[in-house]
Amino acid sequence: MKSRLVLRAGVALAGVALLAACSGPTGTQNTQDTGSNNSSQASGDLKVSVITHGTAGDAFWSVVKVGAEDAGKQLGVGVTYNSDGDPGAQAKLIDNAVSQKVGGIVVSMANPDALKTSIENAVKAGIPVITINSGSAKSAEFGAMAHVGQEESIAGEEAGKKLKAAGKTKLLCVIHEAGNSGLNQRCDGARSGFGGAVENLQVDISNPTDVEARIKAKLQSDTAVDGVLALNPQVAVNAASAIKGASSKAQVATFDLNADVVSSIKSGEVLFAVDQQQYQQGYLPIVMLKLFKDNANTLGGGKPVLTGPGFVDKSNVDKVAEYAKNGKR
Repeated sequence: MKSRLVLRAGVALAGVALLAACSGPTGTQNTQDTGSNNSSQASGDLKVSVITHGTAGDAFWSVVKVGAEDAGKQLGVGVTYNSDGDPGAQAKLIDNAVSQKVGGIVVSMANPDALKTSIENAVKAGIPVITINSGSAKSAEFGAMAHVGQEESIAGEEAGKKLKAAGKTKLLCVIHEAGNSGLNQRCDGARSGFGGAVENLQVDISNPTDVEARIKAKLQSDTAVDGVLALNPQVAVNAASAIKGASSKAQVATFDLNADVVSSIKSGEVLFAVDQQQYQQGYLPIVMLKLFKDNANTLGGGKPVLTGPGFVDKSNVDKVAEYAKNGKR
């Protein structure tokens, strides 16, 4: 763990050094929505395409987008952001970036196998690729120069430990997106850390009403469940509402933050949030690609550059809330 802390510190210092070396880089930004893809662009000699599996308007991915755009503006890097929750469509976005001969690609891999050929083709074309958020186990295999994100099994294990320490005895882990390997890793990690009974519940995040109904029905049918681990802020809010509707004594913990979760932590409806600090998942890869282009620097040494897990609870939520207001937490 110490080596990971040193690594994260090194990344931060590298970013500071690079900012100091660039005397007032400028970048202009234009944002436009194109259906399910949110595309934004900034000018710069280095062109980087950021391609994620997020959906339009998703609070989590909007913070990643802000991080990438902030780094682009500060470093004079042209950043284009696109997203699509469909793996096939995401692969096509990577192919398009390769055909445009961009200087770097940043990509999240919720479904790594679906992106394998496209990422390998990018690497063969001489385009450096950095993976973010999910799919770290396949990152080096596909030829990416680094992975930036949170190790989901570790984060899940730590969340499970915290729920156990809170006195919970039976846990419901709510998976909101089928086929996302990282979500299963979170639940598996929670099962390991919790050490007690953990049951997975599959829901569809695109239907919040059904999410709440399914969680409520489970709580009503199994009154032994006293902890609900959501893997998404929206699901956490649905879970809190379901607990009220079921007159259950269960408590909610969640992965990731948004304004609603911050408020729910303050009110006590949510015990804590696992914070993977996704702003850094957008920001740091731009810094890393700039360093690689200008100075042939690499980071990570073949290991993930970790942005989490951190934890937000009543002890620190007020401070974090200050930064959540500006869309960076």
